[in-house]
Amino acid sequence: MRKISVSAVMFLSVVSPALAQQSQEQQIELDPVTVTASRAERSVSDIPQSVQVIDRQEIDKQLQQSSSASAALAKLVPGFSVSNQTVSGASESYRGRDLLVLVDGVPLGTPLRDVSRILSLIDLNSIERIEMVAGASSLYGAGATGGTVNFITKKAEPGKPRISVNTALRAFTANAVDSVAPELSASISGKAENGLDYVLSGSGYLGRRTYDGSGWELPSDSMLGQGGGDRFGRVNLLAKLGYDFDAAKRLEFSAGWYYFNQTPRYMTDYSGAYARPDYRHPYTGQSVLEDTKSLSLRYTDKDFALGSLNIVGFYNNIKKRFNYSTFSFPYNSQVYYSFDPANPTSPDNQTTLYSDRGGVNLTIDTPLDTIWQGAKLTWGSDLIFEKTHQTLTNGQDVFTPLQQVTSAAFGQLQVPLTDRLTVRGGVRFEHFALDVDDFTRPAAYAAVASSRDPRGYQDFVLPALRVTGGKFSYSKPTFNIGGTFKLTDTSEIFGGFSQGFALPDVGAYTRRAGLSLAYACPVARPNCLPAGTSISYASISPEAQVVNNYELGIRGSHDRFKGSLTGFISTSSKGVTFDPITNTISQQKEFIYGGEFTGEYAATDQLTIGTVLGYREGRYDSNKDGKLDSWLPNNRIATPFRGTLYASYVFDNGVSVRVEGEGFSGRDKAIDLKGTRYKIKPGATMNVALSAPVKGGEAYVSVDNLFDTRFQNPTATSVRNLPVYSWGRTVTLGYRKTF
Repeated sequence: MRKISVSAVMFLSVVSPALAQQSQEQQIELDPVTVTASRAERSVSDIPQSVQVIDRQEIDKQLQQSSSASAALAKLVPGFSVSNQTVSGASESYRGRDLLVLVDGVPLGTPLRDVSRILSLIDLNSIERIEMVAGASSLYGAGATGGTVNFITKKAEPGKPRISVNTALRAFTANAVDSVAPELSASISGKAENGLDYVLSGSGYLGRRTYDGSGWELPSDSMLGQGGGDRFGRVNLLAKLGYDFDAAKRLEFSAGWYYFNQTPRYMTDYSGAYARPDYRHPYTGQSVLEDTKSLSLRYTDKDFALGSLNIVGFYNNIKKRFNYSTFSFPYNSQVYYSFDPANPTSPDNQTTLYSDRGGVNLTIDTPLDTIWQGAKLTWGSDLIFEKTHQTLTNGQDVFTPLQQVTSAAFGQLQVPLTDRLTVRGGVRFEHFALDVDDFTRPAAYAAVASSRDPRGYQDFVLPALRVTGGKFSYSKPTFNIGGTFKLTDTSEIFGGFSQGFALPDVGAYTRRAGLSLAYACPVARPNCLPAGTSISYASISPEAQVVNNYELGIRGSHDRFKGSLTGFISTSSKGVTFDPITNTISQQKEFIYGGEFTGEYAATDQLTIGTVLGYREGRYDSNKDGKLDSWLPNNRIATPFRGTLYASYVFDNGVSVRVEGEGFSGRDKAIDLKGTRYKIKPGATMNVALSAPVKGGEAYVSVDNLFDTRFQNPTATSVRNLPVYSWGRTVTLGYRKTF
């Protein structure tokens, strides 16, 4: 432990009301602020990238307004997009790129078929802190081209068992009776003197109808097949058992279950000016489902012969079922075919993704004091096996079953060159061995715009097509180097270069193989292709997309102010978008740039004001001639500028009030050389939260979208370039207590 003043606490950890009430000169005891950005614990002041640590007290404040992890990140992290308010992570990005989501350092994604839902399903009640590291990184493998977020679950404290309960009711004022949604979370934890400890946590949520700011009911599948935010049940379970052999050696087992089941009542109408429920057509498909189970076993030894040892074995079993949808031009112009032109959608036009992923991660943190005082080398290796397939409801594969073995080795060196200057650099080498099975892609029905047809489109049949697979391998090294320079004891300049990579969405490519007019047939002759027509997966030529990140910033605190200012550039020369015309992955250049600012000022011992501001924009090479000629599409960057301004006041009796305003800019950019534009409208809203101590616990009430403003959700709108409206005014009543 070290003794510092409140004014010296790193700005990266969001200040709690309790800290805000401390006099700036009062001495308090705090643990050093550390994160696991380099696979080993490091002080924030040594990391040459933008970092934010969201502590438990700030998480509690966010839970007063929403149980969504993506909503919390949208308010607190300047580079994160506006939450799309559904179970899906579609178009939710960080600095215009992918965000790698970890829980206790274990990834829960499906890289071979990139379908993101896990962020919206994480139970914030079970989280102790959130570590967000901006910029490209490959230290945890693929996926962190924009940044990495690690949700650290709660740990048991010594002493008698502790029980925590949080319950809430949330409702839309447009229709409180039909929208009221209950939530309940409970946990128990304890640590015995014999070294055994446990954390058991469970949460249940029921979602009902949702409404926009004009009181209109929102659809259950606004983003076409992604899943929604209404009429669902959700369960989160966490069990952690640990044993300390001594002060240095520990064994910990963890099991988590993330479950979501949505039962839409109506189909969604995509033909109007915005997505809305189609009350004429009841929903006829199976429920929308997420059933993810995760197991991990971790062993740590701080007295290991080579330094500090951390080895983790994990296994994820994932099942994701998507919405049933029917043909609707132009937003759903491609469906699996029923061979009935009058009703072209197959009754089996609903898919389920299955993925098994397991692996072992080895990390060793070796001190090099004998060579250079304070130097450390973090090194290790990873071995991951994954198997993924996706089927229609009749069991037919919609893409080729895939298996991949990933092996990697890495090394990260940190050297304090002087008392003020610390440099870090490293390399990671990754090898992918991919097995692609042969399969037959099911027949599809598709339409393209046509002014000659009174319907506004011309329809085709894409006959069942054989896709041949094979065995493929590809490798990729990535590098990073950077440094931090201390200006004062409480501030520093940081900057550097880092690389990360994204894997091609192999499943999506084989699912779309041959979905072009080159393999199309007229509706009257749906099987016109010559017998034996096939496509080879080898023509897709999968490669990882390497992203280069350049970052420069300053962070720190002075007197009652703490803040950060960061500028970044992100570039890549290869894409991950499949081109169905050529059956290849597009290789366009991309260039993203932006700036971020966070600031907080303790005006008095009771009043704190702050802001979170972010700007990002990007261009790409649309015709692959080497020139950046167009703006990135809205599903990458929907709102260049967004920010939050807040103020909180803590009364002497413990009552706390928080008022915040959220706003984002619109966007109207040409995304190709034809000048195609899909306008995103700007929007703004205000939120208020009030909490008070009651009978040893905390009662709270909050109002989101205080003025019930109707505005488009930019992230949801950008998925299909179809307007989707944000939630209207919601009220939350809750109570939490720890025994």
